[in-house]
Amino acid sequence: MSCKDDNISQQNTTSENSYILKSKSIDILQNIEGQNYLRNVIIQAPINIEEGKIYPIVFAFHGRGGNNVSWINKLNLFTITGEFIGIYPQGFLESWNLGTEPSTADDIEFVDLIVEELQNYNNLDFERMYAIGTSNGAGMVNKLALETNHFKAIAPVVSQLIESLQFTETTQPVSVFQINGAADTTVPIEGGLRMGHNFLDAYESASLWASEFNCTNSPIIIYLGDDTLYIFESCDNDKEIQYLRIENGEHNLHWGPGSQQLFHLIWSFLQRF
Repeated sequence: MSCKDDNISQQNTTSENSYILKSKSIDILQNIEGQNYLRNVIIQAPINIEEGKIYPIVFAFHGRGGNNVSWINKLNLFTITGEFIGIYPQGFLESWNLGTEPSTADDIEFVDLIVEELQNYNNLDFERMYAIGTSNGAGMVNKLALETNHFKAIAPVVSQLIESLQFTETTQPVSVFQINGAADTTVPIEGGLRMGHNFLDAYESASLWASEFNCTNSPIIIYLGDDTLYIFESCDNDKEIQYLRIENGEHNLHWGPGSQQLFHLIWSFLQRF
C-alpha cells in the first residue's frame, strides 16, 4: 500500500523529514478483492499556514452516489480561515461499505491508510481528529467510531445506527452529534428496513450511544422553534451525545437552505472534544 501525491504542495521545514500539509489531492493505493485501486482523497488546508501551529483534522464522508468534491464548498469557510484541515475521501463505487452497498472495499483499512499518510506531516493535531458523514457517509462514521479509536467526536447526519453495527469491547467512548430530519423518507426517523439495512429509530439510536457510554439516562430537552435538541451528559471520558431532530428536515437537509448554519453547529460541537 502506498500513496501517490498529485499537485504536491508540501514544503520542507527544519529537516528533510519535517513537512507542512497544504491543500492538495492524493491517491491511496488499496487492494480490493485482489485488484489494486488508487482511491482519491482531497485535502483542504488554510490559505495561510501559521508557522508552528497544529491544526485539528476533520474527515468528511459523502453519501451514496456522491463524491468528495462536494465537501470543498460546504466546509470551505472553515478550512480557508484555519479552523481545521479538511480530509475528504472518495468512496469506492461512490459508496461506503456497510454490507449492502456497491462498494466491497475495506473502508476501515482505507481510513487507517489515510491516517498513516497524514502522520508524515507535523502541522496536524491527532488529538483533535473528528468526522462528519451524511447518509451512507454517516453510517461510515458510525462504523469508524465503533471499530476504531481515530476520532474524538463524530457527526452523523441524516442517518442513525443500523442493527448490523455492534458495540464491542474495544469500542471507546466518543462524542456524537446525530442529526435527523423528521420528514426524511430515504432514512426515516422512525427507522426500519431501507437499502438492505435495518435502521434503528433515530431517538433509540442516540439513546443507545448514551447507554453504552454511561451517560445520564434522561436527556436535557431543548426546543429550538419547531426542532428539538436532546442532550445526554456525563458520559464516560467526559463525552456527550446530542441528537437534533429537525422537524421539517428531509434527506437533503444538509444541502438546502440553512445548511451553513447546520455546519456551524456541527463544528461548534466537535471542537469541544
